[in-house]
This record gives sequence, C-alpha cells and structure tokens, in this order.
Amino acid sequence: MFEKIRKMKNKKGFTLVELIVVLVILAILAALLVPALTGYIDRARKEAIVAETRSCVMAAQTIAAEKYGANAANVAADDMMAAVDDIKKLAEVDGAISNITMKKADGSDYAGKVSTLSYTKGAWTCTYTEGVTTGSNGAYDVQPKA
Repeated sequence: MFEKIRKMKNKKGFTLVELIVVLVILAILAALLVPALTGYIDRARKEAIVAETRSCVMAAQTIAAEKYGANAANVAADDMMAAVDDIKKLAEVDGAISNITMKKADGSDYAGKVSTLSYTKGAWTCTYTEGVTTGSNGAYDVQPKA
C-alpha cells in the first residue's frame, strides 16, 4: 500500500484543473487583444491609402509640370484625367484615380497645381484637397468607399 502512495507522489505533471485554468486565462487575454488588433489593422490600412494618395498627388503634379513645360499653357483637368494611367504608373499604385482638378499656383499665371484628387482602393476612398486641414489626415480625407 505504501508503495502505491509513493508512486503517486513521484508522478510529475499538471492536473486537469490547472490546465483548464491556464486555458481560461489565455481565452480572456485573446478576447481582450483581438479588438485592439483589428483597430490597429484598420488604422494601418487608412495610413496606407493616405500614403498612396500622396504618391498620386506628387505624380499628378509632376505630369502637370511636364505638360506645362511642353506646351507653356494651362493644364486642364481633362488633360490630367486623360493621363491617369501615366499618373498610376509614376506613383506605382493600382487603385482608381478620379476627380482631378487644377488651379493656379500662388504668383503664377497658369493653372498647373493639383487642387483636388480622389484615390480609391479596396474599401476606402481618400480625397486630397489642397489647403484644407480639416480632413481625417490634414488635407487627406479618408472615408469608406461609397
């Protein structure tokens, strides 16, 4: 009989109750972390579309300067919309660009500054509006795709 008791005392390991307690603690931690992580993922996606919109604005401004250099005339919004594929190639993006408008730069006699530009990718649309600081990211306003 004493031999059986000694064998039971020598057994090493966790009891079922201890294992269940550990699993419950892990489940509680996971339940707390999952909503936080999804929030980080959404913010990262919004920041990514803002970065891609910035690239599109810079590419559109570069193309507008090239068009002005070639013609020394106003660059119309229609000219820019015709160059959307060139803008996407220069910006290295694959979303949809729309609503490009041009205006005169301060101290300039020609219209060649990008005033607004909309970029849509996935579930988000980011709109750049020059001079506005009230968007979700300054001049860049990110909204769910309509």
